Amino acid sequence: MKVKLGNYKDNGKRKISVKIDKYDTWSMDHTLAFIVHPMLLQLRDTTNGSPFIELEDRPEHLIGTIPVRERGDIDEFHHDAWQWVLNEMIHAFESKLQDDWQEQFYSGEADWEMEDTEKDFSKVVKGPNHTLEVDVEGMRVYQERISNGFRLFGKYYENLWD
Repeated sequence: MKVKLGNYKDNGKRKISVKIDKYDTWSMDHTLAFIVHPMLLQLRDTTNGSPFIELEDRPEHLIGTIPVRERGDIDEFHHDAWQWVLNEMIHAFESKLQDDWQEQFYSGEADWEMEDTEKDFSKVVKGPNHTLEVDVEGMRVYQERISNGFRLFGKYYENLWD
């Protein structure tokens, strides 16, 4: 993939060149993360405003006490809620770039081998030194956070501007 985006000219146009190679779409979610992640970091660090974040998308600690009666009203956590959403998006894309994020949920050592059975199947046989444990619940919670970050990215996509 080769992308060149020029500066905006006086007429509001910019020179754009995009070349996509076949291998760029093999794991397109991963490829796009290389572009989206640093852009989200820059947006978070340089943003000059905040869109309205629906209350159902906010964590409990960012639901304000000022009643929001109309779409234009904001509460005391208006800007903090947008920063939180950006950070959740960043976390999702950052996790996508880590091929091994699941490893933090593994402990111990694997000692096992595959053993053939009578019915043309194989089964796992644990050895005497098998101590591997997986925090399945922790992994599930982490994956839900990643998925929510991507959901927020889609929902607030049209607000990704400064």
